[in-house]
Amino acid sequence: MTSAPAEPPVVVVVGAGPRATGLLERIAANTAAGYGGPDPAFVLHLVDPYPPGPGRIWRREQSPLLWMNSMAEDTTLFTDETVEIEGPVVPGPALHDWAGIGGRTFPDRRTQGAYLRWAYEQARAALPPGIVVHEHRTRAVRLEGPREGRQSVWLADRESPLTADLVVLTLGHQEAELAPEERQFAAHAAREGLTYLPPDYTADTDLRGLRAGEPVLVRGLGLAFVDLMVLLTEGRGGRWTPEGRYVPSGKEPILYVGSRRGVPYHVKLGYRLEGELPKLPRFFGPEQTTGLLAREGPLDFRADVWPLVAKELGWAHYHRLLTTRPHAFAVDRDAFESGYAAADPYDGSLDAFVRTAVPAATDRLDLDALDRPLAGWTARTQEEAQARLLAHIDADLDRRHDPAHSEDLAVFMALLSVYGQLMRLGDLGTWWHGFFSFLASGPPGPRLRALRGLAEAGLVRFLGADMTVRAVDGAFEARSASLPEHAVRARALVEARLPQPEAGRVRDPLLRGLFAAGALATEDGLLAVTPGDGRVRWNDGSTHPRLFALGPHTDGRGAGAFTRPRTNSPAFRQNDATARALLAGVHGTGVPGTGVSGAAVASERGGAGAVGVSGAGPAAVAVAVAPAFVPVPVAGAASGEGAGGVSVGLSAGSSDVLSAGSPDVLSAGPSPETSADSSAGPEPGRDPDAGSVSVPTTTSAVKESVR
Repeated sequence: MTSAPAEPPVVVVVGAGPRATGLLERIAANTAAGYGGPDPAFVLHLVDPYPPGPGRIWRREQSPLLWMNSMAEDTTLFTDETVEIEGPVVPGPALHDWAGIGGRTFPDRRTQGAYLRWAYEQARAALPPGIVVHEHRTRAVRLEGPREGRQSVWLADRESPLTADLVVLTLGHQEAELAPEERQFAAHAAREGLTYLPPDYTADTDLRGLRAGEPVLVRGLGLAFVDLMVLLTEGRGGRWTPEGRYVPSGKEPILYVGSRRGVPYHVKLGYRLEGELPKLPRFFGPEQTTGLLAREGPLDFRADVWPLVAKELGWAHYHRLLTTRPHAFAVDRDAFESGYAAADPYDGSLDAFVRTAVPAATDRLDLDALDRPLAGWTARTQEEAQARLLAHIDADLDRRHDPAHSEDLAVFMALLSVYGQLMRLGDLGTWWHGFFSFLASGPPGPRLRALRGLAEAGLVRFLGADMTVRAVDGAFEARSASLPEHAVRARALVEARLPQPEAGRVRDPLLRGLFAAGALATEDGLLAVTPGDGRVRWNDGSTHPRLFALGPHTDGRGAGAFTRPRTNSPAFRQNDATARALLAGVHGTGVPGTGVSGAAVASERGGAGAVGVSGAGPAAVAVAVAPAFVPVPVAGAASGEGAGGVSVGLSAGSSDVLSAGSPDVLSAGPSPETSADSSAGPEPGRDPDAGSVSVPTTTSAVKESVR
């Protein structure tokens, strides 16, 4: 009498966007190299209401007017020799090579989606025959199960759950319940028949309540605003002349826009760095981060970490300046470098040394002025504020496209280096992510020129810094610190940003259930994970032996799903470590009953039995494809949900998931999308219209689909 064959282990991945794609790629690469045994066999479920690979953010069903925020040559899902991983390096094409487009163009998001879909298909095809993949176009709504036993993953469209030995959450950016002020504004809009669009992903926002010719208040001048601006102008039939003048269609509203800083994100840098590069990291490297980790008690970013970060950024700036403009210094190179190295960043002596050694304030790196360019400045009229903002935009476009100021690009490179080190420290709050995005993840040059052109056409009016809004009878009213004597009223208000993942406001029911069950949440509402392989941490100090999480819903959010080539991407390192932990788990080196050993359970690298993946976007795809790339999708239960909208004048909110704080592309940092554009006007050099993304399985087939 023969016994029934044992059921194969099961892995469930919730979220199938770019991050999952990168994970799949690493599973395929490691199994091809023999890791996990000669004939690995398990069942892999991918759960996401959106297409595997592109997921929600990069799906075809969105306007071709929406671009990536990175140049094509700065976008890859594949490892190279710079990536420090235990698994094999499997090179693959960056986006521009794959699509056959110029490396310094900014493709539309649908082209990136086709690339992600192709990478997913390649990864899936590279899996050995024993790994069976099932796609579920639905949401995962609940996760249950004892830590020592198999897990139940409940799906929205099934009466019985998927039973998993291991579960990976690659959920992407999360939606949130409305904050108190947002709830107040939503209720006000419903009572008064107004339009209020709370924070959300711009491409999914219902903009019909924003009426032609009427004023609309907009809070936010980041990448979400850029998308909103495009959809309400070119998206409504406006056009640009060859000379760069905007010709309205008559369907556009008038946007009154402000933010905390009051200025747009810095435009992408428009040149390549030539000549001598500073060696990075120099003052904020592994030794310094190890020292910070050894301190007792929680770290305060501004007091404990920022001084070291600022010294590293300053080193990049002054090192480059010594090369290009040595006459800016009152001391010779050796004296400056030795004095700078010896100065303490914590007690003020570094600032004092720099003031003496670099006499002209315009040659010094002033990070406070960079962060808040309108601090202390006021205007008496809106026209005065308009002129100041236009001058700021002109200066930014000029400087960021002039290699004579190449110290800016050196600082950008230092920002990427810093981000790579900060990953070791875990999540340190929102300020740093915002600063990084403002400085390094701004719009392409054509988009900032378009903003200027729309302002000249009277369709964008700038309100300045520290914008506040209040509900008044029959309207919303906006003021700002830059215009203290001026107020603007409108029947529509748009929050041009992504929802903030604060604790207690996470909308995704699966994550809410995890937090209620004891998963550790940061103060910002992010899921706490181990920095190596993304194992979910628990409030009691332990790690879950069967549950992993990767992506922006975790405190490892700095690592974006896809990245710039040759930057030793933290995301690729995480993907590889997690893939190997999963393979160890399903192959008998992990938890009792699923193959994972007790020692592995106790460690940060422990594995588990069956694995479940919820979400079918690029994140989930990464697990199956040998070439790893990871964009920023919204996968799984949260990936596909819109913020809904309060109608009667309320619709879904708007925001850009691609910013480095939302990184579009993260390599050594959250969004190292350095980009430049060569066009002289607001129109891009190329804005390819991706065709159908119907699961092509060959490079030529997918390339054909984007032409």
